[in-house]
Amino acid sequence: MAATRDLFGFGFVPGESEHHFVVSIPRNDANDVEVTEWFSFGDQESLAAAVIDEAARAPRLKLRISHYKWSLIADEVRVEFNRRLRGSGLKSASWKSGDNFLAAHFGRELMLLLWAIEDADPSMVRIAVANWDGLVPEERWWLYTTINAASGHPEHGRGKGWRKAIGIAFTENPVGDRPHRRYEDLLDPDTGRPVLPTTTKGKKRTAVPDPGQEKLFDQ
Repeated sequence: MAATRDLFGFGFVPGESEHHFVVSIPRNDANDVEVTEWFSFGDQESLAAAVIDEAARAPRLKLRISHYKWSLIADEVRVEFNRRLRGSGLKSASWKSGDNFLAAHFGRELMLLLWAIEDADPSMVRIAVANWDGLVPEERWWLYTTINAASGHPEHGRGKGWRKAIGIAFTENPVGDRPHRRYEDLLDPDTGRPVLPTTTKGKKRTAVPDPGQEKLFDQ
């Protein structure tokens, strides 16, 4: 296991692989969130500006999405990734303004969800998150690879082929409660409280605990 000092953001350990994704979150909510894929690590600004002989290793913009839509999925993604990081004995992370590093496998999984919601009505995002959450990581990786190969370009691939299909599949197939999920899987490990669905206005619903279960929601 890598030392925690060598770990950046969500599971990115440069000593193991320099391939990673970066989620750039602006302070101004009016600006878009950007996701880029990187194949080298160091001074990110210098790497982005440098003339790289091997074009295939140059940083790539993967997607831009509104800050509002990002806010609809950010908490659920953070909880999912942190659950797995803790399970591997690694330090958890949180989203912040600026650049957020992700291990390549987490970046692929995030991209799959973002492709699914990029053109979706905000009211359908909750369904997309539930369908994404119902897939095991290996399924997410396979879908990412398939979509990325055919329609992964941030602009020219939008609304085409598999990328269009995943949006339809994730948002037009309602899912109910998944009985295989344990109660603790529904809790935010950073707060100990339930992760509540986000409303279309971007606000979390208020938890109203059953009087007989109040202790479950105490800090």
